[in-house]
Amino acid sequence: MFDVIIAGCGPTGAMLAAELRLHDVRVLVLEKETEPASFVRIVALHIRSLELMAMRGLLDRILQHGRQRPAGGFFAAITKPAPKDLDSAHAYLLGIPQPVINHLLEEHATDLGAQIRHGCAVAGFEQDDEGVTVELANGEQVRSRYLIGCDGGRSTVRKLLGVGFLGEPSRTETLMGEMEVGVPRDEIAARMAENHETHKRFWLRPFGEGVYSVVVPAAGVGDRAEPPNLEDFKQQLRAIAGTDFGVHSPRWLSRFGDATLLAERYRVGRVLLAGDAAHIHPPTGGQGLNLGVQDAFNLGWKLAAQIRGWAPETLLDTYHAERHPVAENVLDNTRAQMELLSTEPGPQAVRRLLTELMDFDEVNRRLIEKITAIDIRYDFGEGPDLLGRRLRDIDVQQGHLYGLLHRGRGLLLDRTERLTAGDWSDRVDCLADPNALLDLPSVLLRPDGHVAWIGDDQHDLDDHLSRWFGKAVS
Repeated sequence: MFDVIIAGCGPTGAMLAAELRLHDVRVLVLEKETEPASFVRIVALHIRSLELMAMRGLLDRILQHGRQRPAGGFFAAITKPAPKDLDSAHAYLLGIPQPVINHLLEEHATDLGAQIRHGCAVAGFEQDDEGVTVELANGEQVRSRYLIGCDGGRSTVRKLLGVGFLGEPSRTETLMGEMEVGVPRDEIAARMAENHETHKRFWLRPFGEGVYSVVVPAAGVGDRAEPPNLEDFKQQLRAIAGTDFGVHSPRWLSRFGDATLLAERYRVGRVLLAGDAAHIHPPTGGQGLNLGVQDAFNLGWKLAAQIRGWAPETLLDTYHAERHPVAENVLDNTRAQMELLSTEPGPQAVRRLLTELMDFDEVNRRLIEKITAIDIRYDFGEGPDLLGRRLRDIDVQQGHLYGLLHRGRGLLLDRTERLTAGDWSDRVDCLADPNALLDLPSVLLRPDGHVAWIGDDQHDLDDHLSRWFGKAVS
């Protein structure tokens, strides 16, 4: 009997497993693939995800394997510099190979004690008042108190759960792959410069000695289960650039569409959805992996509280209430970006106008904050603007704030030196620091770093400790 079974060991599933293990939850992760993907796709970790990694002590390890670049030019590939003084100590983008981040997060989960089984696919499940019985493809049955579907856009868990996946199917597709080229680099650069202003979904970028990452619009919408072949790339390269660049010897080839779909509900009883199982959208802006990892951080401590028996009655329901609107916003901004990548005259005119507007710092900043998820404010009721938002990694007397969140517990940062976590101290740490770089008397942080309370009154604090962390220990 496990507490939680997670279907899928991508970044979302692995991160969720680790978050649960911080609270001694018994976790089994089922991954249908036996081996990691053979291709090396570079993914982006945005500011908010980098902050979350810092909160769990993972960032230094991850930085060793990635490449940093400025946090600008994300929105619809409109080249603008990052706004000055973004509200984060980690205001950059980290490009990292997807197999590497997958491995690092899986390693983090296993180091914390999560059990991970590869080559195990979920074939069915039944839930009752006490838990969920999960049937594997080999006929084995496993029992848990909760089941979480982190099994991708074609999620078996979501389909068996009968949750609607609403939105638009793919209207366009893009081919992506890595291959060798047969022409000099300066010829590639010249063709790119000639065509890239119009065709934003077309590029060739060096990816090693003689190897290029090639992206080009597909001729139409095909079967996602069928990978493209080299001839598909050659035809589209010739159609757009007038040459196929002599591409040959592909390492891997794939296609992605612009389907934009969102699960109606993230929870049905004891079964929940996270990551691509709950939402899919075009990769424009590089938000997909980040959105899933942030789902895991929101859900992990809440589900652990439910299992440990101290969760307030509605705490687990706040997962859908908080994360579903965030996904809606991401889907909307990717829809807008895809329109701006169109070669049609109307979208191109709007793109030129937006490019001008982004010269205003406020516009540029708003779009960067949206893409990097540092603009999120959960609805915690009336209060100062910081209430419901994440708190940046400020300096405190013990070093940096995020260093105090490695255990996945709540944190009371008290500048008054009069407050206490009291009977909630088994779930909430307390730091009395009158010199903390914070223009507020005291704040209560949830384990995901969002500000749950601001003030200086112990009675009011106790009410909010009870709201987020359940009944006090007597």
